[in-house]
Amino acid sequence: MYLRKVAAIAALLGRDAAASIVPTRSNCTVSTFQNFINANGTNATVESATYIPQHGSFNPMNYTSSAEYTTNLPESCAVQVNVASEGNSSYLVGIILPYEWNGRMLYGTGTHYGFATLSSNLGHVGIDTTGTWAIGRPESVVDWGYRAWHGTTILGKSLINHWYGAPSEYNYFYGCSTGGRQSMKNLQMYPEDYDGIIAGAPAWWTTHQQLWNLKQTTYQAPENSTHTIPEKVFDILAAEAIKQCDPQDGLVDSIISDPQGCNFDPSRLSCNATSAADECLTSQQLSTLYKLYNDWVDTNQTFVYGHMWLGSEASWLLGNIGLGKNTTIEQQYWYPRDLMGLGDGFKWEDLDYQTVQLAENLDPGNATADKFDISDFQKRGGKFLHYHGMSDSYVSPDASLYYYDQASSAMKPQGIEMDDFYRLFLVPGMEHCLSTPDQMNAPWYFAGPDQAATINTGTYSTPGYRDARHDIVLAMMAWVENGTAPNDIIATKWKNDTSAAEVLRQRPICHYPYQAKYDGKGDHNDAANWSCEMLY
Repeated sequence: MYLRKVAAIAALLGRDAAASIVPTRSNCTVSTFQNFINANGTNATVESATYIPQHGSFNPMNYTSSAEYTTNLPESCAVQVNVASEGNSSYLVGIILPYEWNGRMLYGTGTHYGFATLSSNLGHVGIDTTGTWAIGRPESVVDWGYRAWHGTTILGKSLINHWYGAPSEYNYFYGCSTGGRQSMKNLQMYPEDYDGIIAGAPAWWTTHQQLWNLKQTTYQAPENSTHTIPEKVFDILAAEAIKQCDPQDGLVDSIISDPQGCNFDPSRLSCNATSAADECLTSQQLSTLYKLYNDWVDTNQTFVYGHMWLGSEASWLLGNIGLGKNTTIEQQYWYPRDLMGLGDGFKWEDLDYQTVQLAENLDPGNATADKFDISDFQKRGGKFLHYHGMSDSYVSPDASLYYYDQASSAMKPQGIEMDDFYRLFLVPGMEHCLSTPDQMNAPWYFAGPDQAATINTGTYSTPGYRDARHDIVLAMMAWVENGTAPNDIIATKWKNDTSAAEVLRQRPICHYPYQAKYDGKGDHNDAANWSCEMLY
């Protein structure tokens, strides 16, 4: 049965299945893959090869909670390889090879679809913002910046070819946040690597992004100053933004659909003689809020980074932003202290425009994905889907708009239309990569990177709606393989996101510069009652 499937795939891809081994459980071994690597002369060591039975799980990091690793996998062979890089650096490559393969490779999570999937630790253990991994390891910073995932791509394609006896017919990259930056950097440096790229909330402007995150926290510092906005006020501020901006988009539905078009008056929260403590804003605190709502513009009116949008307030206290406590400044030191090499002597008071200029000159790891002329990717037939949540408080959606506009300016003089290969989707009410503020309950799920894991670790695509209208992975495949470009993608919000059993609301996310508008008839929670209209 399986041999016939492999033969059919090989025939489809123009190769002879007899030229390789027949993938079986007994062949899923370290020696099998080490022989593949040795044949190519790659300086790498296979650390493990694990057979995964149908509906099995894979836990390479030995997590104690099943919520932290993938479950309900198809029958597969999972391989981990340690690749020697430059200097004293090395990086891990993970590849999961399903026995019922769809003939395609995906950098990201997607084995459930039938993809052979790739991943890498990019030369360090743990999250990027624990920047101590970079100290004294410049080659590891380069691996993180771009080299490791290009090397992972090349190795992955080679192992796929050896294992299945045929190359992958289509290759896709799928990432959010830092993963979105990686995908864009790959598109710019190695346009031949992938046929389709999905970048969510990409932190592409590394030299500015990381310093902007630090800059935001400085507006609140020192802690408990007269200008510091109290933590309790942020929920009040979030509610006020919805109160004022929700009706202005033409429909009262708790969602801010057009934050850029809202005329917001924060002075309505000004303290007066009857205001309760910590439930209003003084004039000094309003000045702090003004900074948070406006672009970082510095010496000689130089634009550094875009502001946070209305509707993102609910997450200003959380995660990477942490505007509630001055101690969270320490979380943002990793880039200037460790990657830029400024050391422990650097303090938040030292951040100025010269720091930005130094970051631009250093660009640690050549990580910034700031090449706007991406015509090489377009000319080879590549397709690029780019999305960003409007309620993102970590990577401002302004950064995505800025990149899109700059790329458009670089493409149009060459006679290249953006819509032919590059589409941007701005998602009302979605936070960083996934989720939505409780006050909004905006549709945000469309099977983007990491989204399925919020339901459970065995879910993939969009439960109940596994088609190209509701799933960005399938939308990308339809565009690359059939030429069907997505004008919109329908996002879903369930009543209970962890079960995905009953839909609360759905609506189309239109590609920029179009915006979803309610038709004025029928249930506004039904995507069929919305259409895409030009913003201007």
